[in-house]
Amino acid sequence: MKQSIHNLKYLEERRKELRKRLTSAEATLWKQLQKSQLNGRKFRRQHSIKNYIVDFYCPSEKLIIELDGAYHFDFAQQQYDLERTTQLETLGFKVIRFENKLIFENLPEVLNEIVNNFKPFE
Repeated sequence: MKQSIHNLKYLEERRKELRKRLTSAEATLWKQLQKSQLNGRKFRRQHSIKNYIVDFYCPSEKLIIELDGAYHFDFAQQQYDLERTTQLETLGFKVIRFENKLIFENLPEVLNEIVNNFKPFE
């Protein structure tokens, strides 16, 4: 049996903790993504893939959405983010990133960009 790379047991408590403590940007975006509101796509929040916990994940699109706060501007954090994105893309996932402030300043643009990353219906 093929071992799942999703929601590994050892990360369960951390995922729950992160869900309880969403940043204001995450909470704002989640209100738009939950309950399949965005083009009927189901999203999960604080979903883990291998050793990484991603902010939002759409299984049908294999799409990961990451929100970046100020600490993502640190050089070491940027290197880690790049390595992490590369690892996830190697596994066949598409990763898109938004700065937190964009969620508040132009949410419609963010939602449009997410939809633009959906695969066309076949």
